[in-house]
Amino acid sequence: MIVNQHEKGWKIIYHRAHALLAAQIAGHWHPKLRPKRWLETIAAISHHDDLEKEWEGNHLTTVGAPRDFTLEKETDLDRMHQHAQNSRYRGRWVAMLISMHLSFLTEGKRGESKEIDAFLDEQLQNQQEWRKELNITKDDAAKAYAFFQWCDRLSLILCNNEIPMGDRALEIAKDGDGQRYDILQRSDGNLTVMPWAFAEDEFTVHVEACQLEQLQFENNDELATALQTAPIKTLEWTFSK
Repeated sequence: MIVNQHEKGWKIIYHRAHALLAAQIAGHWHPKLRPKRWLETIAAISHHDDLEKEWEGNHLTTVGAPRDFTLEKETDLDRMHQHAQNSRYRGRWVAMLISMHLSFLTEGKRGESKEIDAFLDEQLQNQQEWRKELNITKDDAAKAYAFFQWCDRLSLILCNNEIPMGDRALEIAKDGDGQRYDILQRSDGNLTVMPWAFAEDEFTVHVEACQLEQLQFENNDELATALQTAPIKTLEWTFSK
């Protein structure tokens, strides 16, 4: 989960909600810039964080505060295997992009254990087989995944309140062709992306966040109960060209 402080406690955004926000962003992309199999790519973006289940396991820090996902250290290979396997039910294109994302998240840990190395090798082999079966090039797959990552990154910027103040731009990411994109808050409060890459001149996206006023929790069950009963606030961002 994504954890931010507010005046009275915590603002919690579920990872699946963040993924849905990323898919909303993808849905506004300009037709001329869309990757191959665009709608299936959006499906992959929307479901890429399905392995995150805030109601399972421990999601508290050592002092009992809700733990942000960036503090997660362990690699749960069983859950990642399950996520990779479940993605196959949506088709090979979705499975390929999810597999590429799992590779991206885990490749930095190659060499830490035989199990991690075997998992990474399996993903690379699957990706190669799916590209062949789908009759697409490695470059086409890379461009689609770059778009996937771009939307994921922008969603995280929004969810984490990372937009700088004072007319300062922040790099989002580069697309599959190496084009850099930056986000900037305009004087009217709206956001813009430079260069503009969307179909409309203006659009709005949103995500739901749970508002917690309790600062500490005894255990994860108490946190899960609080999240299920917490007030929900809709966060909105308007983008303008």
